[in-house]
This record gives sequence, structure tokens and C-alpha cells, in this order.
Amino acid sequence: MPGAAGGIDLDAIVAIDIHTHAEVSAVTGRGSLAPELEEAANAYFGIGDRRRPTVAEMAAYYRERKMAAVVFTVDATTSMGVPPVPNDEIAQAAHAHPDVLIPFGSVDPHLGRTAVREVHRLVGEQRVRGFKFHPTVQAFHPNDRMAYPVYEAIAEHGLVALFHTGQTGIGAGAPGGGGLRLKYSNPMDVDDVAADFPEMRIVLAHPSFPWQDEALAVATHKPQVHIDLSGWSPKYFPPQLVQYANTLLADKVLFGSDFPMITPDRWLADFETLDIKPDVRPKILKHNAARLLGLGGG
Repeated sequence: MPGAAGGIDLDAIVAIDIHTHAEVSAVTGRGSLAPELEEAANAYFGIGDRRRPTVAEMAAYYRERKMAAVVFTVDATTSMGVPPVPNDEIAQAAHAHPDVLIPFGSVDPHLGRTAVREVHRLVGEQRVRGFKFHPTVQAFHPNDRMAYPVYEAIAEHGLVALFHTGQTGIGAGAPGGGGLRLKYSNPMDVDDVAADFPEMRIVLAHPSFPWQDEALAVATHKPQVHIDLSGWSPKYFPPQLVQYANTLLADKVLFGSDFPMITPDRWLADFETLDIKPDVRPKILKHNAARLLGLGGG
């Protein structure tokens, strides 16, 4: 049965990867990270000189694996001085491959009313299904009131807000961490957002090192808060994350790879060795995300 975001047949796919990055524009050939940060990320994740795929290439990659994927960029124009891969390009490419790709948008929260207008435009014109925030790269605390009008717009449309949390490698190894400050990605900042916007569905992205317990506390306390497992190989997951995924958060934990930094092939191979209950495993891989994204089933 096709999902609400397009032609996704839930019975035909084995998983939904809720966290993938469009890292290069098919139009300009440029990415959205400053060169020094891209180089550091390549070293940290062991990517080497592997070329980043375009969104169309990502579609073929996920279709071959019988998976769907949420795809997005990060608009950190103010803090980084580098334009993102265009939201419109990502959305249009995703809509050209609706059987496998689900587009999210990204806006720069420093842009105030311009960011709010962009949320409404991306929902109306490009039919995005949610929005990605990377507080460390965008240099803002999620509970900064400057971002609240943006959240109001997202909540008005009933969409998902996905927040990067913890330290997952961007800037790691670069001098001074590339100038990036980890303090912005403490999940306790998102707890304020969840309290102030109870109607807005939220995803805490990544195992939230060094704040894993904080993320688990927020997700168990706030009904609309979920956790995705991207950015880390499952073999490195802290034990309390595995425990909660198997129990209290079995319906709120989501498969995510962080592709192209980590491939779904590697993530899933390591996930197979994790001590996850048989009835929980399909929830994490597909059903929880299908319900969160309104795809039907789950």
C-alpha cells in the first residue's frame, strides 16, 4: 500500500533509514560542508576518497537494498558561510523516486522570518515531510527563543523535527574541532522544545554521546520524542541504549545510518549481532518510522 509521502510500498521494503544526508549537489557538484570539515569527516569515518552520491544515486542505492530513506541537507549558511545542497533540488529528486525517498527540509534558524517563510514554502511547494536541525553546525541552542517561530511553523503543518544530538564526528580531528561547539547538541535543550511544543513530533538523532542518559530520559518523559540510531555502528551502542530500545522505548527507536558517513550495509550487519528482541527488531527497522512519518501500517 503506498504511503502518504508517495509511492512507498511498506510490504516491499525491509527497512526505513530515517537519517541520510544529501552531501553533494548534482547541479553544482559542491557539498554543504567547508572543505576542512569534509576532510576531517572523511578521516573520522574512514571514507577516504569515496565520492559522495547525488540524491538520484542514493535512490538507486536504496532501491537495490529494498529500503526507503529520509534524505536532507543542513542549512548552516550563517554559521559556516557555505550554502547547503539546495532543499528544492533534494525534494525534487526525492519526488522523482517516491518509491524509496522521503524529503526533509532544513532552514537556518538564525534567519528569523525568512526561515519561517521557507518552512511554509517547502511544505507547500516541495511537500517535505519534516525538518533537520544540526545545532552544533548551525551554532544555536535548540531552546533559543529565536528558533521558536520556526518550530511553530513546523508544528502547524504537523511535521517532524529531527535534531542532531551528541558528538558524532563532524569537526573531530580538525584544529579546534573546526570551531564547532558540542554544547549546542545536548538533548536537554530539546527537552525544553518538547515541553513547549507537545504537538510537534521530535527525533533525537544519534546515540547522544556524552549525554546518552539525558536522551533516554527525554524520550521516556515526552511522548512525542523518538531516538534514531544513526552515526554509530551498533556494536558501539552503550548498554543502556540497548536496554531501553528493548523495553520502554521499543516503539520509539528508529533505524538510521547517517549515510554516506556510515553505510546501511555496515550498520545492519552490526545490528544483527546486537541483543535485540525478535519482536522489537522489525519495529526499529521499519514499523516505528512508518508510523512516525504517517506512511500507514506499522
